[in-house]
Amino acid sequence: MQKPKKIPLRQCVGCREMKEKRALIRVVKSPEGEISLDFRGKKPGRGAYVCPEAECLKKARRSRALERAFSAQIPPEVYDALEEEMARGG
Repeated sequence: MQKPKKIPLRQCVGCREMKEKRALIRVVKSPEGEISLDFRGKKPGRGAYVCPEAECLKKARRSRALERAFSAQIPPEVYDALEEEMARGG
């Protein structure tokens, strides 16, 4: 009998809930320091996860969760770009 496949869980930096990795959007900081959304989960770099809702991104922005996750200052333009990218869906 085959063991059921383990589903990877990740915590949303906005709502702090554990959810399936596939249900979340990965925010990635590349080795060059560029921050972007990674809808496929394949980009190289440090990742943090956020729910695909704009509200979770707003919460993460308010609590400075991404700054803590990446140990870096994140300019407001980056958040604006992330919100736009999320609204477009990639």
